[in-house]
Amino acid sequence: MPITDVTPSSVTNAWSKVPEVTIYFWVIKILATTVGETAADYINITLGLGLQSTTLVAVILLAVTLAAQFMVSRYIPALYWWTVLLISVTGTLITDNLTDVFGVPLAMSTAVFSIALIAVFTAWYATERTLSIHSIRTRRREAFYWLAILITFALGTAAGDLIAEKLAVGYAASLGIFAAIIALIAIAHYVLRLNAVVAFWAAYIVTRPLGASLGDLLTQPRDSGGLAFGTTVTNVVFLVVMVALVAFLSVTTIDRVEQRAPGEVRR
Repeated sequence: MPITDVTPSSVTNAWSKVPEVTIYFWVIKILATTVGETAADYINITLGLGLQSTTLVAVILLAVTLAAQFMVSRYIPALYWWTVLLISVTGTLITDNLTDVFGVPLAMSTAVFSIALIAVFTAWYATERTLSIHSIRTRRREAFYWLAILITFALGTAAGDLIAEKLAVGYAASLGIFAAIIALIAIAHYVLRLNAVVAFWAAYIVTRPLGASLGDLLTQPRDSGGLAFGTTVTNVVFLVVMVALVAFLSVTTIDRVEQRAPGEVRR
């Protein structure tokens, strides 16, 4: 599967719009997925804004942030991860609305989001001939990228709640299951030579329900299988760590992929 196939006619930005996949990437991704779960609950329930009002605020913030993300010419850590965080919150709220407002069963939501994600990946590859995040240098590829990420967050929320709550597996056990799946994906990639692009997206999808299970485990009451730390403490701690890591990456630039297409002039 090619990862650098950019033709001169399709290039609108010779610089990568996404970070290099390092250990920092995965740590911040899990932090963002966890906060996406807990922040949605905090605003909706703790602050009492309500599910629909919370969703409206999140969608507006996400629309503004995505507009800014598309306007910049290269990867900016603070903007990129703020976008991921807002998509995490929005994805959670999409599933929560389907479940709590429209009464859509979690099994159906999980199935529909799975089909939608497959459709996006199919259209993306059919159009661009690559799903590699190292190729995100055109607006069309970036649009596919963010759409896929939004669906992974909604899917992960539905799948996580389905397994932990509907199937009564529990938050701790669900966390262990998803962690084991990610470990198997890593083994498949590093030992069995699973394609890097396939391994990345598989791990990316599973980190969402892992983060959702972690968030619920930390915040839910003890009689519901949680540790009862509450959404306020969890959000503050995770956000502080996330901001510190993003600041570190902004200063060191160690996750910046300054790649150009062959023959292209840097701009």
